[in-house]
Amino acid sequence: MSKKGEINEIDIEKEPDVEKDDIIEDNSDDRSSIFAESSKDMENINAIFDIMESYSHFPKLSNGQPDLSKFQDAQLMKTKPNRGKFYTAGNSCITEVVIDNKPTKLLLDQGAFCSCVGKSFLKTCVQNFEDQLLAIYGIKFNSAINPMKALGIFETNVIFPHIHGNLRNTVESVVIENCSSTHFILGNDYLIMYGIDLQNNKDRYFTIGDNQRQKFDFLPFKRLITVKKVSPVNIELEKFKSEQLHEAEISLHLTDKQENETSSLLYDHRGPFASDKQPLGAIIGHEVDIILNIERAYPPLLRRPAYPASPKSREALETHIKEPLYL
Repeated sequence: MSKKGEINEIDIEKEPDVEKDDIIEDNSDDRSSIFAESSKDMENINAIFDIMESYSHFPKLSNGQPDLSKFQDAQLMKTKPNRGKFYTAGNSCITEVVIDNKPTKLLLDQGAFCSCVGKSFLKTCVQNFEDQLLAIYGIKFNSAINPMKALGIFETNVIFPHIHGNLRNTVESVVIENCSSTHFILGNDYLIMYGIDLQNNKDRYFTIGDNQRQKFDFLPFKRLITVKKVSPVNIELEKFKSEQLHEAEISLHLTDKQENETSSLLYDHRGPFASDKQPLGAIIGHEVDIILNIERAYPPLLRRPAYPASPKSREALETHIKEPLYL
């Protein structure tokens, strides 16, 4: 082999490129830290955008006073009723759920501060609910009419039936003694906790949680609002109460129903009683006939002056007065 070939065939041992590997590892660590920081920054940015988007739905006030010069009319989703008939367009927010293996009515009430149920209605659903009550302390409940007396907290499972899968929620309801409702009331506390949204678009329904495709229906609302026609008898009865019975003293122990029945009875038999048009009444057998004429009511001797000047006239007057008494 020539010297040139020997020179070209010299084996050179390759030393490990430690510095290069270290540089690559360092670069990978830096990239991962950069990616982690950038992902955190993106999360913060997304959170800021979410907050800004949520605030964009709130009403805007400039210096605490809204600008009322610019506005647009709200869009109607239903046919507008005639004027004075808007109350006929209302609907109910009552749905049917399963509580204690029984179908029960449940009202979704966004105006209620917390979930509650009446004692009398709960008794029809759960017989021995008193043994399951949890204690309640330090809070008072009031309605628009009067204070409500809370007996305790009743915990139960509420199942929302659906074709594509039932949903079960654990609900704590405050048991109210003087509540006359005939259904459970799911208040604002659980509507927020479970994300229950009430939709009033073209189709009325409500959703629970993130699944917006699973729609729950409300019970059909029976329109019980009717305009009651007042008969002429009722008008006359009210007129009779206000004109003839306004000074009558009715017992305070009578209920409203008994008082109305008494007034109706007096109105039906109002003939014998005295009134403005008949001050002496009209009792059969005791009629009084009054005849008006232009004749003087006193005899000729009584037409003289009340105090006669002569003694003879006084004696004559006394005689005429005493004679009817002796008779």
